[in-house]
Amino acid sequence: QEQLVESGGGLVQPGGSLRLSCAASGSISRFLAMGWYRQAPGKQRDLVAILTAGGRTNSADAVKGRFTISRDNDKNTVNLQMNSLKPEGTAVYYCNAAVLSREYWGQGTQVTVSS
Repeated sequence: QEQLVESGGGLVQPGGSLRLSCAASGSISRFLAMGWYRQAPGKQRDLVAILTAGGRTNSADAVKGRFTISRDNDKNTVNLQMNSLKPEGTAVYYCNAAVLSREYWGQGTQVTVSS
């Protein structure tokens, strides 16, 4: 059973930065894509950023230019660097990994942007 464990969430002031990390229980090279999603209270879970096995990235318009997704194959992690955070970025952030037949989710990490 694949496990994804997120870390790095917390409380940050508007304009601040956080770096989220998602550690996989095995090699991340077998995933077709890995990504980050977020879910604010009372709202649906939305894509934040995605990274394909081929190295292509895509991100939501709301975070373009501020968030960067990357991976470390040696550590089997995918990371999300979040800069210039805004209060509307407050949400639970989830790591996602996909293979042909299914996808996996982490348990989520809370990010709160508030002064």
